[in-house]
Amino acid sequence: MTRSALLVGATGLVGGQLLARLLREPLYDRVTVLARRPPAVEHPRLETRVVDFDGLGPDDVPVVDDVYGALGSTIRKAGSQEAFRRIDQHYTVTVARLAHDAGARRLAVVSSMGAAAASHAFYLRVKGDMEEQVGALGYEQVEIFRPSFILGPRAERRTAERAGMAAATLLAPALVGPARPYRPVHAGQLAAAMIAALRETRPGTAVRTYDDFVRLTAAPE
Repeated sequence: MTRSALLVGATGLVGGQLLARLLREPLYDRVTVLARRPPAVEHPRLETRVVDFDGLGPDDVPVVDDVYGALGSTIRKAGSQEAFRRIDQHYTVTVARLAHDAGARRLAVVSSMGAAAASHAFYLRVKGDMEEQVGALGYEQVEIFRPSFILGPRAERRTAERAGMAAATLLAPALVGPARPYRPVHAGQLAAAMIAALRETRPGTAVRTYDDFVRLTAAPE
């Protein structure tokens, strides 16, 4: 039996990879994207809804089975801590809540290594708050993905992040034991792991890190 999917963040690095894979995934016969601007993709199974996330309501969110959340920004790009929290936490939670109210049963969302509502770091605290809120919405299955550095071509220049990714890539073989979850992951592998996790259809909430990304995307023997 095929399913339908909802995606937010389709114009971002991970979201773009998710969109491409969802449209190739035989599990889904319909993929709906909520976005401020439509992605540069056309497909017979794709529906794009251009929305105002600040005024998002039930009429904006269709009935779907699965929800993929890949909204993400930086404080610098958002313009302030308040704007960053609005995008990364409030928009994500609002979409997840409205989709669940409409009947969605499974959710996969991108968070961050170190996310914790009690963190002293604002970025990680926002991600932790988001995780707690989506986990309390009542989904049958919640998959929280906590990557460290995400590799792939970005539309905007992030000099410090690019330097960090280069360093993480070089150091990856040395990241073993407790440091292994901090290994970088390519956006395409992360997207594939998110789809694979919802394909497994397991109840409850799971927090996924690097070794899960590898397992979920391993080719079957």
